[in-house]
Amino acid sequence: MRISRLTPWAAGLAAAALFAVPAAASAGQQRQAAAENPAAAAADPYADYYASARGKTGPALKTALHDIIKSQSKVTYEGVWNALKVTDEDPANPNNVILVYSGRSQSKATNGGGVNDWNREHVWAKSHGDFGTATGPGTDLHHLRPEDVTVNSTRGNKDFDKGGSPVGEAPGSRTDADSFEPRDAVKGDVARMLLYMAVRYDGGDGFANLELNDKVNNGSAPAMGRISLLKQWNQMDPPDAFEQRRNQVIFDRYQHNRNPFIDHPEWVNSIW
Repeated sequence: MRISRLTPWAAGLAAAALFAVPAAASAGQQRQAAAENPAAAAADPYADYYASARGKTGPALKTALHDIIKSQSKVTYEGVWNALKVTDEDPANPNNVILVYSGRSQSKATNGGGVNDWNREHVWAKSHGDFGTATGPGTDLHHLRPEDVTVNSTRGNKDFDKGGSPVGEAPGSRTDADSFEPRDAVKGDVARMLLYMAVRYDGGDGFANLELNDKVNNGSAPAMGRISLLKQWNQMDPPDAFEQRRNQVIFDRYQHNRNPFIDHPEWVNSIW
């Protein structure tokens, strides 16, 4: 589902509990820099945010991006509920959220654990690195999305690959015993969420070093696959308005860090 139209954020839903962690650059600082240099801001409004990564490639670029995005505020797992009601709001209906694999617009009020409710999907499966719902990777909004309870269960902790049988409540998605393929409209979104996680969490802050590989059946290893396919998905499904808005909301209102691969999808091939 491609979304090209934006509406105001739902008021009063940003009540997620935050732990104060200094951000690399605040939204206010970014706006000030843009005002001082409008030509540069038009070309790249976050040039200052990514300044230390400029000119780098390969492992050096990955390290530079990690150092930028690791500075963030954190949301509690309970706070994720309300945050997702803002980050994933349906632009056509502010009372609803868009479910990531299903593409369905569903009432924000139907979050929970019952059949046909929506819950918190960890796109990087939380068992891959055994971080669970710990504040940090387990609550990072850059890879948490609303999804139908049944579809979330069907996806489970499978790696991402092509093929399988259709998923009943997620048109266009497919699954088999060891993998899940999301619908075409969010293939790039999924890829960039996983790429973010592999850069943000490198083992230096008490959590596992998350890495991408070209396998499925990664189990509890801190790895997700397949990277060759994720790179293809990043190219075939570039960031759209919904994904860009989501990145901005997380930066402005919650974590104060960005997913660099939404801002610069070309950096994927520079690293991997």
